[in-house]
Amino acid sequence: MSRERLVRLQIMLDNDELEAIETWRFQTRMPSRAAAVRELMRRGLAAEGFKVAQVGGQSENYGVISTPVPDGEA
Repeated sequence: MSRERLVRLQIMLDNDELEAIETWRFQTRMPSRAAAVRELMRRGLAAEGFKVAQVGGQSENYGVISTPVPDGEA
C-alpha cells in the first residue's frame, strides 16, 4: 500500500544532530534519511504512549502514525 506524502516538513540540524541521525540510520539499515527521521519520530511518540507501526520495508512504509492495512491488501 503506497502512502502519498502531502506535507513537506523542513528542519534545521547542526552537524552533530545530523551525524547522530545518519549513524543511527546506517546502523539500523534504514532505507533513507526521511525514513530514519520518521522512524525516530514514531519511536518518540510510542514512548509517549502512541501506537507503534510495524518496522521494516521500503521508505514509503515508514509513517509516524501507523495506519492499519485492511485484510487482503497486505
